Parts: sequence; C-alpha cells; structure tokens
Amino acid sequence: MAGLLSIVNCQLSISQTLVYLERANNLLFDQEKLPDARIVVGNVVFRHDDALMYCDSANFYEATNSFEAFGNVKMVQGDTLTGYGDKLLYNGNTKLARLRQNVRLIHHEAILTTDSLNYDRLRDIAYYYSGGKIVDNLNTLTSYWGQYTPYNKHAAFRDSVHLTNDRFTMDTDTLLYDTESHVAQLVSPTIIIYEKETTILSSNGLYNTSSEESQLFDRSHVIHSDGMSLTGDTIFYDKKQSFGRLYGHIELVDSTNQLTLRGNYGEVYEQESPVALHPEYGSHGFATHDALLEHWGDSLHTYMHADTLFTEELALSDTLPKDSTYRRVRAHHNVRIYRDDMQGVCDSAVYLGNDSIGKMYGNPVCWNENNQVAADSIHTFFRNNEVDYIHGIGSAICIQQHDPLHYNQMSGKEMIAHVKDGEVYRVDVNGNAETVFFPVDEKDHSISGCNRTQSSFVKVYIENREVHHVLFTTATTGTMYPLNQASEEIMHLGAFFWAEDERPRTPADVLMLVERTARPGKNVFSASADNGQNK
Repeated sequence: MAGLLSIVNCQLSISQTLVYLERANNLLFDQEKLPDARIVVGNVVFRHDDALMYCDSANFYEATNSFEAFGNVKMVQGDTLTGYGDKLLYNGNTKLARLRQNVRLIHHEAILTTDSLNYDRLRDIAYYYSGGKIVDNLNTLTSYWGQYTPYNKHAAFRDSVHLTNDRFTMDTDTLLYDTESHVAQLVSPTIIIYEKETTILSSNGLYNTSSEESQLFDRSHVIHSDGMSLTGDTIFYDKKQSFGRLYGHIELVDSTNQLTLRGNYGEVYEQESPVALHPEYGSHGFATHDALLEHWGDSLHTYMHADTLFTEELALSDTLPKDSTYRRVRAHHNVRIYRDDMQGVCDSAVYLGNDSIGKMYGNPVCWNENNQVAADSIHTFFRNNEVDYIHGIGSAICIQQHDPLHYNQMSGKEMIAHVKDGEVYRVDVNGNAETVFFPVDEKDHSISGCNRTQSSFVKVYIENREVHHVLFTTATTGTMYPLNQASEEIMHLGAFFWAEDERPRTPADVLMLVERTARPGKNVFSASADNGQNK
C-alpha cells in the first residue's frame, strides 16, 4: 500500500471554456470603481463546465473569464463535492477556486474546514496553508498545511499534524491518509497513544485506524504501560487482537520481570489475546533465529541462547490477576547459558519465576569456577538472583579440575552442589557414590596419590577451589594408589568426561554453535542450525 498520495508535477493542458452567468436578480455597473466588471446581486448562479457556484453578489469579469463572489458562497461540482465560504475568487481559465473565510469542503463522508482553501479543479486538488481540519466518519485530523484529492479520497498533512478518534491519538509532522480506507501512512517520526495503555513509535509504516492493524518499519517500537515493549526492524501489530509479529533484530522487553528477549523473528500475544497460542496463559511470546534472553537483575545478569525461546505469564491459581502470576521461560534446542557464577549447556531448559528454579534437560552440563556438574537433569535453585545450590538428578557426576591431567570426581544417583558467594563449598552425593581424589601434600602441595572409593553417601567440602576434606558413610571401600601406579582407568570414573570446550566464557559465547562432547553411555544432542520452526 505504498504511496497513498500521488502528486502530479507535470504540465497539464488546460481546455479553456467560458464561465456563464446563469442567474441574478440585478445587474449593475460601476465605471469608476469597477470599469471592467459586471456587478450582479441576489440569487447569483455561475456555471463553469459541470460546476455550479452560488452567492449573494459577485463581480463578473467576462474579459478574464473570472469572478469574485461574496456572501453565502456555495460551489457544487457533480453530485459529490460541495464547497462553502464567505468569499470565492474563481478563474475560469486556470480552473482555480479560492475560497476564503468559514470554508467547508464536503466530499462524501469527509468534511474539510479551514479559513483559506484553494481548489484546483483541473488537478482535482484542494489545499490549505494556514491551519485546517478534515473529519470523516472515524477520525479528525488537524494540521497547519493540508491537501485533499477528491478523485481518490487521499489527504496529505504537514506541520503539527494531530489525528484523534475514540481510541487513540496520533501526532507527527507529516502524514498521508486515505479517508475511504482510513489507512494512515507514516512518513516521519510519529507517536500514537492508545487509550493511555499502549504507545507506538514509528517513522515509516501503515496504520489502519479502522481495523487497528499496523505495519511498522525502520526500527519501530510498541510500548505498553504494564512494562512490556516490542522493538523490531519490522513489526506487524494488531491492537484489537492484542498480537504482534516482529522481524529483524527484535527485542521483547519485560521491565517488570527484568527480561529482554532478542532474536530475528518473534511473536507476542498479550493477555486475553483472542488469537493467542495458549489462551490459558497471560501475555506470552517467543523469539527464534539467534534467540537470546537476558535477565538483568540487580546483581547478576543471565544470558541464555537457544534455537527458540519462549516467555510466558502463568497464573498461580485459576484466575489471572496481576498480583498472582509468575513468568516462565522455556528454551528449546542448543541451549547455552552464561552467568558470572554459573555457565551451562543442554538441549532444553525451563526457568520458573515463582520459585526461582532453572531446570535443564538433554545432557545438561553446568560449570562453576573449576567445577563441572553433569546429570540426566539439573535443577539450579536461586536465592536473591544468586545461585544457592545445583541439584543433579540421575547419573550425576561432579568433576573438579586440579590441573590439566588430574581431576577430582564424584558420581552417584543424585548430587547437590552448594554455592556461596559464587563458589561451590560443599557437594553431597547420594546413592552408589563413587569418588576419585588426588590428595595434595600440605608441605610441597604435590599430589601424593590417587584415592578411589565407593560408598552410599559422600560429603565433599571445598575451600579455595580445592577439596579440603571428605566424609564417607561407614560402609565405604576404597584404595589409595601411588600416582605412578594409577592408570587412566583408575584416575577416571566410568562416567568421566570433560566438556570445557563447550563452556561459554563470556555473554557473547552463548551465541556460538559448539558441538557437544561425547558422554560415556549417552546419546549426545548435536549442535545444529535452527530452522526457525520450533514453536
């Protein structure tokens, strides 16, 4: 729908025809004041082609094919266009009508009012230049300069443009508008305020003021009073359906929950949207194609990448008032997470805002300092936006790197790594616990051997990133091997793997595509480019 208004700048050939005086009650002459004019008074009617012009009195200049009309001026062209004013200056050769004072131009359902209006009958263009207003059956538009073309019902406005209707206001410097379709074309920085709940900012786009659908380009913004905002290179936004579709460097910001969702394609469904993906949710949406979520809490920022990221408002009960909801984030495929106090990778993840728990599935691996935790699933519990403890469930293993060749290891059915001030200080292993430790000589800090144990339960205490002491159950068996007699099989548990190459080291690293490290006895989800269809 590009270009609502076309202005013709070429020369138009003017077929000159005579202006006829159809009727007047009196005909007068004043040789001193108006020697070239016939003065007509009372029920005056002029005709020029298909236009009739009425007035109380007029000065008719036959030599120049023009007249000046005064009092109760009315101009009728065909059966669709009627103009009113206190004064009319008309030139039959150029077909230019200049209406002055208390001017109204009525065309179908559009009414233009101003104090000075020029109407070019040849080009079918009416324009004002000192302030005016156009009203149709839906909107009222005011501006300092305006133009209206009856043949296609298009209008153009410049300088202090203001549009109002029952639902919103629009302010801009330049606007193109179709009075029939009620579509406004945004061609300069524009602000639309919608019932004090939504603000739209755009400098290029189309806004259908009837259907409340918009197509916004050139990095536009949709801002809601509840703290949600949408930004994208292109936005298709439907206010009535409470739905938005975004393309190109998109940003979905939830300031209430301190979340920003980025990507190159996304959809957003506001609360009670009739076309929602999940009607049972509150506001929800997703982003894909380089999707990135940032949680910008007061202390630590969290960065999460996945092929597709979902953010959803859920109710704590059957109703959905604002004071009883929480935000859930879901990540699907090739998930990578970075925080200063923890990093992780997996195939899918969920974060629940009501209890501050992050859950990782699909060969999850987490890192904290020189510690690596892996399990069938990993639940991370947060307190005051900081990691409190990490719970590995099923085939859990915690590995602490002592040096590039030696790793302290703990494995079992489940494992809890307790974190304080960003560092692991204790690890609890439950069920079929196995350990490999490399004790360090207190005098020269050299490794004194390889200690391998089996028990049902183990507590490992860590200080300064090193194993300080270990508590076993009474039914513990183990062997201490001299270092020179410890083979590769002895130094590594059966579930051992070291996935440091997968680890995100910076926020930017979460966007890297990294192949997963093979895990003993496990199928690994390979990193692959997203096809953008995961919803």
